[in-house]
Amino acid sequence: MSRSRWSWRTLLALIGSVWLLLALPCHAGDTDPGFALKDGDTMVFLGDSITAARGYTKIVELYTLMRHPEARVRFWNAGKGGDTAAGAVDRLDKDVFAHGATVVTVAFGINDIGWGTKADQEHKDKYLAGIRRIITECQKHHARVYICSPAVLHEDPEQAENGYLQKMADEGMALAKSLGAGTIDISRAMREVQRKVVAANTGETNAAKLTRLHVEDGVHLNDLGQLTMAWAMLKGLGAEADVSAADVDAAAEKVIWADGCKITNLKKLADGVTFVRKDAGLPLNLGILSGLQYRFVPVPETLNRYQLAVQGLAAGRYTVRAEGRLLGTYDARQLAEGVNISSATADGWVPGGPWDAQSDAVKEVVDARDKLWMGGQVRSQYNDANPHAAALAKDFTRLDSELTGLARSQARPYPYRFEVRLTQKTP
Repeated sequence: MSRSRWSWRTLLALIGSVWLLLALPCHAGDTDPGFALKDGDTMVFLGDSITAARGYTKIVELYTLMRHPEARVRFWNAGKGGDTAAGAVDRLDKDVFAHGATVVTVAFGINDIGWGTKADQEHKDKYLAGIRRIITECQKHHARVYICSPAVLHEDPEQAENGYLQKMADEGMALAKSLGAGTIDISRAMREVQRKVVAANTGETNAAKLTRLHVEDGVHLNDLGQLTMAWAMLKGLGAEADVSAADVDAAAEKVIWADGCKITNLKKLADGVTFVRKDAGLPLNLGILSGLQYRFVPVPETLNRYQLAVQGLAAGRYTVRAEGRLLGTYDARQLAEGVNISSATADGWVPGGPWDAQSDAVKEVVDARDKLWMGGQVRSQYNDANPHAAALAKDFTRLDSELTGLARSQARPYPYRFEVRLTQKTP
């Protein structure tokens, strides 16, 4: 009976995931199922100042490290403030192909029409010509390319749905498909989040309390906006909703179901159950308080389903611990149905399970690598006449490789000991 219930929950989850992928107008553009990034890939983010801000790009990198720690994927930011699709053509060799790109995401649009001041046929034609050239050059270099619609602006989402920028982006994505490239409709995916923000702001008269996706100019993204764009891009790249799932029967002392993980040392206790769980990949976590943004961006449901179900428990309340760390207290009925423990913590000011702390640590290493990358960019662009330039360039490359290796090591799963114990009986 328990196996049947879990199978139905799994089936419903799969149906929900398929529905979401159909609802979000994102096209992976890769015939290989699953996440688009593979072992050995080098992903280059090509775009304008929103890409150059290095927000969404770091989240994509962090997700990849946590979910696929054994995949050797490199990341390179090729964002340039004020750039356009046509302008980027001239720097493809230097900023994209010189770094060995095998996957390229392309996000332009707003500068192409002069922030709306040049929304005319002439500039749309330049945009489309630029998109065509980028695709053909990527294909010549055997790089898988994804043409993205741009990030949303601070405007009414219903009007933007039929606005000039979206229609131009639609033409760009249609062109990409006709040329065999992938597409990701960032705009429409972000707009789903934007609608939630608009609804949450309804009736709020204090401007300081309004939720926004943008900074004051209404174009560039704040942290919530960058998370939203990262979420849209990850789903367009085929990021999996399910991390792993485990269902155990405490009374029968057996494993009912394990997907993406292995359960060992399962033992019935007088007041609960204990077992060891080893995962293939881990959830994405972005530090304390990041969960506050999940009421707008559905990360737990669509990227971070790290499930635990425990059957056969007597009625009551149970504490759940992993490696001694308290995740929370749950009713036996909740545990029987299954709970998502990806970001579970008994104290919102500290990480929950060890995977949470691992992700937080990896995030800091990714940030450090990003700072190193920026230092290298400043050095190469403005101080390349330094007599030690060659040696410095080698040092930057070496440190980048070491930081990447450190991040992968920190992200690697290891066996976690779980304890589920009765704390309060239900009469």
